[in-house]
Amino acid sequence: MNANESTPFERVLLARRRDRPRARDYISELFTDFFETRGDRLYGDDGAVLCGVALFDGLPVTVAGNVKGVDLESNLASNFGMASPEGYRKFLRAARQAEKFGRPVVTFIDTPGAYPGSGAEERGQGEAIARCLFELSALKTPVAAVLTGEGGSGGALALGLADAVIMFENAVYSVLSPEGFASILWKDASRAAEAAAVMKLTASDLLGFGMADAIVREPPGGTANKAAMARALRPVLRRSLEELRAIDAGELARRRRERYRKF
Repeated sequence: MNANESTPFERVLLARRRDRPRARDYISELFTDFFETRGDRLYGDDGAVLCGVALFDGLPVTVAGNVKGVDLESNLASNFGMASPEGYRKFLRAARQAEKFGRPVVTFIDTPGAYPGSGAEERGQGEAIARCLFELSALKTPVAAVLTGEGGSGGALALGLADAVIMFENAVYSVLSPEGFASILWKDASRAAEAAAVMKLTASDLLGFGMADAIVREPPGGTANKAAMARALRPVLRRSLEELRAIDAGELARRRRERYRKF
């Protein structure tokens, strides 16, 4: 089927494919001199969130992203892409450092949502997400978020409160999964395809609402071709960063706050 003819739920399934490039793939293809930073300096490290510093076309940047596995072992190591409080606090530590040194922040989002387990709640999951939103809203350095696959709920928004939101054409962004939506609204998870159509979660939907700023067209067979996907993203990301860096840092933060208050 032509990608332009895909239904919203078919795009959800495409966003979840295991052969889609992950954050580490984009970092490897787009950035040089990547140095990973670990730990939140409070409790521990979280394998579901990746942070570090790197060069993008010679420009120093801070990079962060959700981590998903491709098999059982790597999914267990990354908790199936669902971050705990340590992951969000690790990201926030990296974002604060980026502001201090004037580095733009680039995030790669691909998560079904934050981890809802009791341990995460005990360690302050809700507060950690809220703290990310609070501090990103006033961060005085450019923030660009790239939706590469599935963007679910506050778990995605914690890395996504950005000046520029870029979505791959088969990425999705929503308050919860279509299955969860259908279970809550109709008490029937099997109506997920119907829910996806109602939720308006595709890249074209989000662009129309003004919640996304650019769509990256995926090359034929792109989900399996990491280099081609990265090549498609590079000029869009470069242009976004160039435009954002031309804006005064204080003005940038003011515009970001206004943008998300409207949402």
